[in-house]
Amino acid sequence: MSGLHEECGVFGIWSPVKAALAETVYYGLYALQHRGQEGCGCAVCDEGVITAHKDVGLVGEVFDHSTLLQIPQGNMAVGHVRYSTTGGNERRNCQPIVVNHMKGRMAIAHNGNLSNAYELRRQLELSGAIFHTTSDTETIAYIITRKRLACGSIEEAVLGAMEVIEGAYSLIVMSPSKLIALRDPFGFRPLCFGKLPGGSYVIASESCALTAVGAEFVRDLEPGEMLVFSKDGLCSDRSHCKTKPKRTCIFEYIYFARPDSVIDGVSVHSARLRAGRILAECCPADADIVIGVPDSGLDAALGFAQASGLPYGIGLIKNRYIGRTFIAPGQSLRTDKVRIKLSAVRETVQGKRVVLVDDSIVRGTTGGRIIELLREAGAREIHFRVSSPPFIKPCFYGTDINSEKQLAADHHTPQELAKIMGADSLGYLPVEKLPQLIGCGDLCSACFTGDYPTAVPKGIYKDIYEMKIPTTGE
Repeated sequence: MSGLHEECGVFGIWSPVKAALAETVYYGLYALQHRGQEGCGCAVCDEGVITAHKDVGLVGEVFDHSTLLQIPQGNMAVGHVRYSTTGGNERRNCQPIVVNHMKGRMAIAHNGNLSNAYELRRQLELSGAIFHTTSDTETIAYIITRKRLACGSIEEAVLGAMEVIEGAYSLIVMSPSKLIALRDPFGFRPLCFGKLPGGSYVIASESCALTAVGAEFVRDLEPGEMLVFSKDGLCSDRSHCKTKPKRTCIFEYIYFARPDSVIDGVSVHSARLRAGRILAECCPADADIVIGVPDSGLDAALGFAQASGLPYGIGLIKNRYIGRTFIAPGQSLRTDKVRIKLSAVRETVQGKRVVLVDDSIVRGTTGGRIIELLREAGAREIHFRVSSPPFIKPCFYGTDINSEKQLAADHHTPQELAKIMGADSLGYLPVEKLPQLIGCGDLCSACFTGDYPTAVPKGIYKDIYEMKIPTTGE
């Protein structure tokens, strides 16, 4: 993986009785750790009183046994793991965001990115709103709160906010008496729910988190659907369903999601196997062995080996005790961490013509360092194969690539990039083959084509609110 950043993961639980829910959230967030490694948090509601704990760091760093014991019992809870697609990596930007307003308290956790976040925030600030974070999640919280002052219920306020916010959002909103799950009308980001023995409901970004806490998967939320969990039972509102064409992010299947998750009825593992098989058919290589870059390149590598008839081998070993390479806060640190994170298996690659399969190329620097590792281990040839098309356009729906300048494929041909990275050849998955990965064309592939489902911001960067502002002397 060469520099694409993840977004976030959300987790929620509603219980018919008061219980120690923080522990369940803890295990759920652990299962979603791959979706965000910069910060995490948990908020528990006990009869309208919301207690939250959050900080920068991994789940195991932010929460320990004593911390969990200090969080009171309750009948609702929401959790979040974060990567900063909008707003810097600071404690103030960690989620859930907890809001106190005239009609009660609210906690909100968000996965995605609003394409009109800057415009909305500017409107709110001009009307007197004061922001304490630089995350677009606070913008959503403000809009819901303002709608709530004019509505009879929190669910009406959430539905009203959907008329205003645009882009990708899978949300969990916790009020004093209700837990609300919401997926945007395009369905960019996944969201599902399940049921625990005893009548508790669990909501999560991926089905793997339901499995981790022993919940039975019920179904995915439909794009545009809102679910309300309360003492009155489970209620679904589909008034915003089918108002937009479904556009699930194809990178959920290629890279973001865990292989054991199922999103909208499609196994992530199976989608990656298909990607590898298609890649072998479209970009074959005269080689001796196929290896994958851990972790998200392994399934596609196996598919490539199956389709090509070449043996599959373990050529790279991952250090399981550090985060993904992009967590390093600078490009030089990111590339230096490659040697700490990965090591080549000399016995597998020495003297061999190697097919190296990874999920994508963004900047190209990490891939180049991996190829260097394999050369040092004695690989005779390295044919780099990528289980996605060339990444040539910025994404505004949950990753932080917001400029073509960051994208190696935008200004280099495959032949040029292969030479720069030190590979003998380079091949991508053809963009027209993407629908075959999930069995339909209901996907967002704007990062490969520039065909955006929504209007996109111009000249607005994810860290705009961390930028220095020129002083006027006043």
